[in-house]
Amino acid sequence: MQHGPAVRRRKLGEELRRLRDLAGFTSEEAAGRLGWHQSKVSRIETGRSGVKLADVARMLDAYGVRDPGLRDLLGALAHTDGESGHRHWWHRYRRLLPASYRDFISLESQACRARTLEMSVVPGLLQTRGYATAVTRAVLRDLPEDQLETVVDVRLARQAVLSTERPLELSAVLDESVLRRRVGGPEVMREQLEYLSLMAQLRHVCLQVLPLAAGEHMGLTGSFVIFSFPNIADLDVVVIDHLMSSLYLERKEDLKAYVTAFNSVQAHALSPEKSLDLIAGIRDGA
Repeated sequence: MQHGPAVRRRKLGEELRRLRDLAGFTSEEAAGRLGWHQSKVSRIETGRSGVKLADVARMLDAYGVRDPGLRDLLGALAHTDGESGHRHWWHRYRRLLPASYRDFISLESQACRARTLEMSVVPGLLQTRGYATAVTRAVLRDLPEDQLETVVDVRLARQAVLSTERPLELSAVLDESVLRRRVGGPEVMREQLEYLSLMAQLRHVCLQVLPLAAGEHMGLTGSFVIFSFPNIADLDVVVIDHLMSSLYLERKEDLKAYVTAFNSVQAHALSPEKSLDLIAGIRDGA
């Protein structure tokens, strides 16, 4: 169980070690080609220290890695807010957003697939402004109004991952109670339910509702997200949100347990078609 930056360093190090092995170099040979001490290669590969984007590029060049998608992904894992010339849109909010949230956004922006179970609120990627404002105001009660609006702006900006040329593939299972909880009042909730119905029609969004009648299930312990990344299956990571921070799980046994839990609740959930019918019924007051 780690925080995001530690997970990224470890994942990046594991992949760089794999690529070195594929290139047929020992760590000593790689260090010699790079003009570094072997201890630097070792620290990077074990995730004990961070690594600059330029150093990642040098290692990939030395190992003969030309795949632009893989290079971009590994560069994103090495990214830190402090590196000039490599700032993403969320960098300008660094004084307001906790590092763990910025790291979550970074992972989300690079993922090719997200599987999420939500037990209490609509997933951030599917929230309307009114709903997001009500949730943010309830959770961050002491936040000044201008900062609250900024946090909401960030949440809505994250939704761009669903409308890119290669959009994030989103599979979301929502507990029925999420749909029935009147966050922000009747009008805000009606708009939110209409928006869910609209987003569920996208080819890369699979939305299912876990009915209350399903009873006990493997997701009762809480919400979570599983991120998967292109080219590297071993980069999968589970994110569990808490009130003021996020925890990241990346051990193989943890991933297996959460994938099993997600598959189980998905199997007990209504089909996408029946889920849309339920959403419409709740929206219309049925």
